[in-house]
Parts: sequence; C-alpha cells; structure tokens
Amino acid sequence: MASTMKKTSSFSLLSLLLLLPLLASCVERQETEEEARNSLLYSYKNSINGFAAVLTADEASKLSKLEEVVSVFRSEPRKYSLQTTRSWKFVGLEEGDRWNYMKRDDLLLKATYGKHVIVGLLDNGVWPESRSFRDEGMGHIPKSWKGICQNGDAFNSSNCNRKLIGARYYVKGYEQYFGPLNTSLDYRSPRDKDGHGTHTSSTVGGRRVHNVSALGGFARGTASGGAPLVHLAMYKVCWAIPGQGKEEGNTCFDEDMLAAIDDAIGDGVHVLSISIGASEPTLYTEDGISIGALHAIKKNIVVACSAGNSGPAPSTLSNPAPWIITVGASSVDRAFVAPLLLGNGRKIEGQTVTPYKLEKKMYPLVYAAQVLGHDVPKNYNAGQCLPGSLSPKKVKGKIVICLRGNGTRVGKGEEVRRAGGVGFILGNSPANGAELAADAHVLPATAVDSNNAIRILKYINSTRKPVAYIFRARTVLDRKPAPFMAAFTSRGPNTITPDILKPDITGPGLNILAAWSGASSPTTLADDKRVVEYNILSGTSMSCPHVGAAAALLKAIHPTWTSAAIRSALITSGKPITDASGHPANPFQYGSGHLRPSKAADPGLVYDASYTDYLIFLCYHGVTKLDPSFKCPKHPPTPKNLNYPSLAISKLNGTVTVKRTVTNVGGGGKSVYISSIKPPMGFSVKVSPPILFFHHVGQKKSFTITVKAETRSIGKDEYAFGWFTWRDGVHIVRSPMAVSLA
Repeated sequence: MASTMKKTSSFSLLSLLLLLPLLASCVERQETEEEARNSLLYSYKNSINGFAAVLTADEASKLSKLEEVVSVFRSEPRKYSLQTTRSWKFVGLEEGDRWNYMKRDDLLLKATYGKHVIVGLLDNGVWPESRSFRDEGMGHIPKSWKGICQNGDAFNSSNCNRKLIGARYYVKGYEQYFGPLNTSLDYRSPRDKDGHGTHTSSTVGGRRVHNVSALGGFARGTASGGAPLVHLAMYKVCWAIPGQGKEEGNTCFDEDMLAAIDDAIGDGVHVLSISIGASEPTLYTEDGISIGALHAIKKNIVVACSAGNSGPAPSTLSNPAPWIITVGASSVDRAFVAPLLLGNGRKIEGQTVTPYKLEKKMYPLVYAAQVLGHDVPKNYNAGQCLPGSLSPKKVKGKIVICLRGNGTRVGKGEEVRRAGGVGFILGNSPANGAELAADAHVLPATAVDSNNAIRILKYINSTRKPVAYIFRARTVLDRKPAPFMAAFTSRGPNTITPDILKPDITGPGLNILAAWSGASSPTTLADDKRVVEYNILSGTSMSCPHVGAAAALLKAIHPTWTSAAIRSALITSGKPITDASGHPANPFQYGSGHLRPSKAADPGLVYDASYTDYLIFLCYHGVTKLDPSFKCPKHPPTPKNLNYPSLAISKLNGTVTVKRTVTNVGGGGKSVYISSIKPPMGFSVKVSPPILFFHHVGQKKSFTITVKAETRSIGKDEYAFGWFTWRDGVHIVRSPMAVSLA
C-alpha cells in the first residue's frame, strides 16, 4: 500500500465469526463496544456471513491472518461502474397491439408476462413517475415479498406501487471514501438523477406505453419491458462522482453492493439484474458482485451481469464467475440514418438521434486537429475534441470532425458547440470499426464508421476549401447485418478462470430505447437542459436487463428450475452472429450467441449445477472456508469439469477428456439425442457416447468430450473455436468450445 494512504480505509470482510467478538479478540488495542460499532459500515445478515468496517491497514492485516477469515479486501473507489422497444420484437418477443393475435404457445402468454416474478436491480436509482412503472392491471404483491420502500430525498413509500414494489439505497461505503453525499449531484434516496437505473428497470419489466419515442421522434412506437408484469425492486448502489460530470459515469462500492445483495436475498427477489462491471478482472474473493451472487445462487436466485464495455481488447470482461450469466452486447435491426454530403458530391452514411436540422447550404468542414487552441499540444489527442481544446476563432460557423478515443461521445459535441461550431461529425477509430452508437447531441451531428472517417479526412486534405452538409436523421428498420456484435462489448478469454468460457450470451445493447429520469438530460451533460421521458442508450448495461427479463419469463414458466438450468437454457439456445462489418464473430465476443428467449423456454436438455458444485469449484482455487457446513474434497476436480454448458480448454498439451451431464427437460419424456461436432481448427473432438437415450423428464445422462491437438494451427495464447451439439429432431442444444495450446 502507498505510504500516502489514509490511516483508515474501508475494508470488506467475509468472516465466519460475528463482528464484535472478532474485533474484541483480534485487534491489539483497547476498544469499547461503541467504538467498534462506529467503525462498522454494514453487517451482512441475510445470507452473506461477513461485514464491512473502517479499519487501519494493520488491523486488516491481522484479521486476514485468522484461520476463520475467508477474505479481507480493501474497497476501491473506481473499481466498479455502470455499463452504459424494437429490441424485444427482435429477440422474438412481440411488442405492440398484438394481444388478440398471439399464438397459444407464445412465450409471453406461457409466462403470463412474468406475473408473480420479482426482479431486483442494482443500479443508480429509479424515476418512479415514469409511465413505464404504472401498476394498473398488475396483480397483488407476492406474499413472499419482505422488502421496503425506503424514505429519502424526494422519495417515500407512496412512490412504490404494485409494479415498483421495493426501493432501497446504500451510500455508507461511498460516503466513507468521498465524505457526505453532495445532494446537488445525486438524491440521497432511491430516486434516479442520472437515467441509467430507470432505463435498465424499464427494459426488464416496464409496462406497455404507446406512442413513445426518443427526443426528436426517433424510434417511435410502443415501449415495453421484456416481462411487462414482473414486479420490480431497485437497490441503489451507484452514485455520482464528485468533481466529475454525470456523462463520465458513476461509481459503486463493494460494501454497498454486498449490503444490497444481502437485502435482496432477504427481501425475496427471484432474479437479479446487475448492469455494473469492474474496471479490470477481479479475483472471486475480492469481487463484491461475485461473492454476493454466489450467496444469491444458494437461494436459487438467477443473477445476470454485464460483461463490460472495454472491448474490443481481449481479456477485458467483468463478472466471469460461473454462477453468473455474463452478458455481451449486440445490435438490433434498426438504424437512425443521418447522411453527410461532402463538397466533392460524395454522400456518406452516418447515424444519430440528434433532432436538429441545419439550414440547407454547405458549411466549411475542418478536422479538430486543425482548429486547436494556441496552447493545446498537437499530440495523439489533438483530433478528439477534448474539453477546452478547440479554438472558437477557428471553429465558429464550421462543421468539425472529431475522432473517438478519449473523452465521451456527447462531450465531444459539447466542445464543438462551446467553440461555436454549427455541426459535428463523430468519426470511429479502427477499434470501433463499423459499429455506430446513436446519441442525442447538443447540435446537428452524425456518427460515421472508421472507413468513412478516413474518407472524410482524405477529402479535407485534398482541397483548399472543404465543405459539407449533415442531413437530419430518420429511423430505418430491417437493417442488415443484424444482429451484430457491438465493438465496445468486453471480450474473453476469462483471465480469472481460463477454463470457463465467458461471456455466456449476448443481447440487444446498441441504441436501445427505454424510460429515463426526469431529473436528467438525454446526454447527462451539465449544460444540457433538455428533458425526455424516454432515451436511447448503448452498453452492456442495456443488454443485461434483456437477459434478466428472459430469465424472469423462464422462471415464471419453470418455477422449479435451478438458476443453473435457466442459464443453461439461455446459453444453449443462442445464435452465432457477425460483427458490424459482417465478418464472423466468436464465442469470446458473444458466448453462445444472440439471445433467443422463445427457444430457451423449451431447450430440451440442460446442464445443471448446484451451490455445492460452485463451492467445489472454489476449492480448486484455494477458497476452502466460504461455507462452514461444507468441507472441500481432498482432490477437487479442475474447473473444466464443472458441469457448464460450454467448454474452454486453455494451454492444451496433447489430449484432455472432460465430463458433462445433461438433464432431460423436453416435454415428450422419451427422446433420443444424437451428437454432432464442429471441432476447432487443428483439433479433433470426440463425444462418448455419441447417442443419449432418455425415458422420462428429469432423467440425467453423462458423456465425455475428448479434445486432442492434431496440428499446430494456432500460435501461443491464441484460441480456436468450435461447437458440440445435441439434437433430437425438435431441439438443438448447442454449446461453444474454445481451445488454446500450451
């Protein structure tokens, strides 16, 4: 630890002892019970056996050496952050006025639209007045519900109803680090001052609201959550960062999230949707989400989490624990087309949801690096329109092209407006490729892919007086290719456990319309005074609640299924997809592929796993004391033998054989499944036995998969991908494989 560290820090402890006896017996100083209580932030009481307290580094070190203590870790201020209509139709759940035309086997009808299922969200609050949270026609609150509607700033129990049945907030960890919350930045209550939590909540379970759109009328139609009759509970754990704009995101502390998950378990949620990710991969015992999720799994709560927005770099994904559904982000088939006309007559396609229109004439066009302020260095950031970088004298009356990289997309537009520009072009870097995020910029704007950005820069350099015009955007449906992977989605391989393939699945996360906070603007910029009811946002934060809603529907149809069975059904029904350029993507981007809830409702076979299986998995990683009632086996199996619905083998040397077990959940009872293999290039794969015979629902059958390296077709640390599939003529149970060589 740095020598400049404060004397006391907030540590999260997972302990098998009670708080006060532990402090009294283990800290070598005189301490009254009152002082001990004052150091306590949270005592986790429902399922998680531990506490969070303010301790010196020396005290934390002494506690960590105790045999009874599983883990002691420091809470870090920037470790976690939020991972920021048409989408439901696109994944096979119809929205709109189709109540009287649905087939009897329609998934929403089977699931009664999620009725009686409770979905909890860890996020940054909720705007309860949104029409998406109306409770007309909602059923009674389930008798199993034990949660509360917590009072606070601009929020009380009257803000909850039969749709939004619970709301709490957790700020002790945040305030321990930053000091008292500045209530001009955020509400000290479950209320959302940003928009993110309202967006994710309504994506999971918002009611059907007709004739809504984003600012400017984009994406007009009927908004609906994936499971419109589920009950929602908000656990506010993420907060505004002092001295930083809201567009830069929020921060979420381990101890606050653990307290929220502990309460959610006690409150009686059935599904947890957590659109939060770590800034870098984190060990399971030092990851508040991972620890909390494992305890939720013990109570058979399904947990879905964002993979993160750190793509396209490899080995960047968050939430890699095998008891979590880890969700990537992909597109839908809708675009918001805003073409750009250059002075040479060339028309270039762009996208935006900016509602403003330029006067019909050509405007001078400049590259940001050409119009910098006199004291701004001309380095690699020069073309990125960072705050304060542009010269008003050089920019006034012009359209400016800015490149993605550092800073926020909407912040770049704000900088062009500050400097007097009339329009703004956001150019992708090669890393962003052909994926275009549509934003509600504060001036006329469009976003272009990396190839077109290069064409624009070449045009600027080819003429003395470059000019351009940005057309107003329009909504276009049925775009191809679709869906495609978002470049920003974080990627595998899984650096914490390379033999568990992550992410698990991908869902709609690019340009998603959902409800918004009335206390925020569409860009969340401080100078943006616009107010909207619904807003378009991109990120794995948006894809995660799609999977959370699908899990809620499966929970409604199959209430006795384990969380692992639901995860398996979602994974084995995924559909492989391409990237934005139409090139094949791979399982380190999409897991098993794009979400298909209707297929997942009847998967045929599932790969089940229990809480005990996960404890055995942790035994292999040296975590042996998490549950006092459980004793690790002398020789725990390797992670690749966890009964997971995918297969990852890292650093293969020769041949390896792993075991899997499937459970028959097909409606017919008697069935015969035949295996097929698409082996990774350079490897042979054999499944034994190749045929499985089932006589009744619930029957289990085991098989082995043997993978052998045949040729050196890939380099060190590179992966080859393949698939193994079971078919019975009705069901297709597909699992991805990823293999690397030693």
